[in-house]
Amino acid sequence: MNLGISTLFVLSRPFEEAIREIESFDICYVEIVDDGGHALHPSRVRLLNEKKATNNWQYSVHAPFSDVNIACHDPSLRRAITSRLENSIRYASQVDATVWVFHPGASTALEPFYPGKSWSLNLESVRHLSRIASDFGVKAAIENVPEPFPFLLKSVEDFERFYDELREELSMVLDIAHANIKGESLRFLEHLGSRIAHIHASDNLADQDTHMQIGKGTVRWTEIVKHLRTIDFKGCIIVESKEGAQESLTYLRKLID
Repeated sequence: MNLGISTLFVLSRPFEEAIREIESFDICYVEIVDDGGHALHPSRVRLLNEKKATNNWQYSVHAPFSDVNIACHDPSLRRAITSRLENSIRYASQVDATVWVFHPGASTALEPFYPGKSWSLNLESVRHLSRIASDFGVKAAIENVPEPFPFLLKSVEDFERFYDELREELSMVLDIAHANIKGESLRFLEHLGSRIAHIHASDNLADQDTHMQIGKGTVRWTEIVKHLRTIDFKGCIIVESKEGAQESLTYLRKLID
């Protein structure tokens, strides 16, 4: 198991300043949030490649998630969203990202009038994005997302149905904190362990996605790490705590070492 840090905790700061902050961490894995003020473009890709060489970093890239719904019913809006995500995949390829993380779609206000359409559009978009990622040599992985938002893939049962119908190879990102809100962190590891290629780690009180410092919430981290060893997890655990990021890394490092 490897440990890394997400740029989420410095997302509100200028990109170059955020990267300098990350350099103070004793890590080799960095997840770049391609959204907001940190949206990737060619000059930032050049900077990341320079820093990769200097710091011996490996990257993963988190796709844009604000204002993004890959199950959007409006075709023109869905094309715009897909185009933005395709650009993210290209940038992920250019920094040699090990994983490109993206969110599933969500139900919309039209769902009562067109039952099941959001689910079908989600599958269609996932297949398309998975093919684009493969074309660019990038490993795509879809993330479980939290309550109370109307995402389509939140529970173990959601993902089991999804993989039964997708019928394609696609890895999963397990967000431990998201799963904790549903009380399913361990169930995901037990039922979908072979699918999990990447992990997001933060804490909460099982009420909302607060991205707390690890060890300050209700996640049972000792059991989580034990199960990760049981399934022989070899991917990266990315800390997504908004505060106490360094302390979160220290906490996990003690459990893993």
